[in-house]
Amino acid sequence: MRQENITEFILLGLFSDGDAKAACFVLFSLCYFAILSGNLLILITIKGSHLREQPMYFFLSYLSFMDVCFTSTVAPRLITDLLVQRKTISYNDCMAQMFYAHFFGATEIFILVAMAYDRYAAICRPLHYMVIMSRKVCYVLVMASIIGAFVHSLIHVLIIIELPFCGPNKIDHFFCDVFPLLKLACTDTKLLVILVITTTGILAILTFIALVISYIIILSTLRTPSSEGRRKALSTCGSHITVVFMFFLPLIFTYVPTADSVSDDKVFALFYTMIAPMFNPFIYTLRNKDMKNAMRKVWCRDKLSGQK
Repeated sequence: MRQENITEFILLGLFSDGDAKAACFVLFSLCYFAILSGNLLILITIKGSHLREQPMYFFLSYLSFMDVCFTSTVAPRLITDLLVQRKTISYNDCMAQMFYAHFFGATEIFILVAMAYDRYAAICRPLHYMVIMSRKVCYVLVMASIIGAFVHSLIHVLIIIELPFCGPNKIDHFFCDVFPLLKLACTDTKLLVILVITTTGILAILTFIALVISYIIILSTLRTPSSEGRRKALSTCGSHITVVFMFFLPLIFTYVPTADSVSDDKVFALFYTMIAPMFNPFIYTLRNKDMKNAMRKVWCRDKLSGQK
């Protein structure tokens, strides 16, 4: 039975400098607004256009939704904590934040894998594409991503809730995560650290390598007859590769190979919780001709409808 006498934790945040806090409050608020508005723009555009019938944009809509959910588990508390002196979070809220952060983050990882598989089928198996990526297959891949992420997150929560926390209760991070909490446990956690590195770090590395290899295969076997089709395929894959690098590299540096550099972990965590989700909408819209055309049609149509 778990025997801890701590009912709340104190988040130390990114830094203690008052002027930096004020500047970051404005900066992070703008970033969070950009994440919400950019991803909602993608969701509404896909839902209101013909793009919703295409598997790639089917996955993109789920990726945008997960971006919003993932960032929303961290950003609101990060922003509000910049305005308060004592940044406390209850034990239950801490466990919930850790679960949802890993759940939405892992779902993003699996959806990125599904998107890579979709691009492989579209470019390398074009004649069988509609059979390989039927709507039923798309739903199965999304459900598999959600189930896999749920199991992954549940494992981390079960690891933590069985640990005794008798003090101190200061988490050297801006949100509840596994490694900072393991450092506070009143027991030896060396084996648990190895377990977390194995389940999260190695998963991130293997997934990243698999994604990079898949896109190398896709680009090396690209045999689109028209230069326009080739350019479009290269642009689409380029967008996906950019997102993969922006999300996975900070994640890998956080969870591999050790949890000793917490100050660096906070900076890396800021990249995959705030920076990468903020740039994703720009990457998928500014570099995508189909998205830009769909946005013009959807939003111009809505504007004209409002004037009637």
